[in-house]
Amino acid sequence: MDSLPDAILQCILSRITNARDVASCNCVSKRWKDSTPYIKTLYFPRSSFDTPSSSEGADNIIKRMVSRVVHLEELIVYSPFSPDGLASWLSLVGLSLLQLELRMDNLADNQGFHESPSKLDYVGAAKNLESLKLWGVLMVRSPKWDVFPNLKNLEIIGARLEDPVLSVVLHSCPVLTRLLLLGCEGVRSVSIELPCLEQCKLDFYGMGNCYLTLNSSKIESLEVQGCSWIRVPETKHLRKLSISNSAGRVYMVDFGNLSALEFLCMRGIQWCWDAICKMLKLASEVKHLYMKVEFTGDYDALQPFPEIDFVDFFNSHQKLRKFDIHGAMFAALCQKNSLKHVDSGFVIPFLEEVVITVRSPLNAEQKMNTLESLLKYGKSLRSMVIKILEMKSNHNSTDDFFDEICRFRYMNHNIVRIE
Repeated sequence: MDSLPDAILQCILSRITNARDVASCNCVSKRWKDSTPYIKTLYFPRSSFDTPSSSEGADNIIKRMVSRVVHLEELIVYSPFSPDGLASWLSLVGLSLLQLELRMDNLADNQGFHESPSKLDYVGAAKNLESLKLWGVLMVRSPKWDVFPNLKNLEIIGARLEDPVLSVVLHSCPVLTRLLLLGCEGVRSVSIELPCLEQCKLDFYGMGNCYLTLNSSKIESLEVQGCSWIRVPETKHLRKLSISNSAGRVYMVDFGNLSALEFLCMRGIQWCWDAICKMLKLASEVKHLYMKVEFTGDYDALQPFPEIDFVDFFNSHQKLRKFDIHGAMFAALCQKNSLKHVDSGFVIPFLEEVVITVRSPLNAEQKMNTLESLLKYGKSLRSMVIKILEMKSNHNSTDDFFDEICRFRYMNHNIVRIE
């Protein structure tokens, strides 16, 4: 290393990001110490100050290291810090930062609720950010932010939010292309209007009864968890859509044209049947369909799926290449009349892969007929995975059904496998 030119040494050392490693490099020699100010990223892990080597506080150490960097572009701090500490760092490097990631750790901090300015307020000093990630943040009071003119990526993981506060935060980020709100609680109604948004992932924790309205003409990927009412009118570029609700019901879905949709995932304990039918009708061009909805029913009573005609379903989804069917949906396709109207010209033209989860031996004969029909009419089928999940019964029918599945797998071993 001693024989390397200064420029090469600076290039090598500039790729070191961990704060402890940077501090160690500073101790090697004066030449190394003079090279470390050219790093672009500083990362302080959670355990950075678990074994302090001096009486100097964590805030001051971070400030001292940050102040030595000529042009810091990315700062990641998982170790504990104070609002004043954050303010002092950002006063030095706020204008050069492009990426900022902070573990706020103030969800249960009652004192933080009354702090003014708060940690969140001081984030506004980094005006030129392109990416902002916040972990464990209390957002019950609107932050004193101006507009972030360059912020393209916003991720908030583990937060307690109020609806008006979230609205203020989103208005401060008018050019977002990627938005992640994960493990957030306290949200009841969300209205997102971001014209540049392309990717959006929302995970709301609680009763599962949130309202969501999303307006973005460029949206390409949308994942929503915990909403009962969802309205997305502009969807001409939407290629990936996932809707799930593990705590409540999905009552209403209102989407625009889904002609570009390639992947659709529907999950949850209970969906209203109208919502299921509407999604399946809109997603007629989908290539990968994943369905794991256990029950239907408009109110508290959990009801099984009504019968779904096998032929009509696949005629309505001609481009389907991969189909993941779980429990209720498979049972609905296996009713006694589902295969009643199969004409001689019927085929499933592009289906290549089927994953079927079977949870009950009921209607075993119809289920075997459906499995055989998928093989018979799926002219492009290359793989069928049958998952036996928690099938509990003391009746002999369970063993008989499993024997039939094993026989079916043996006869079609080049395509079928059992998990």
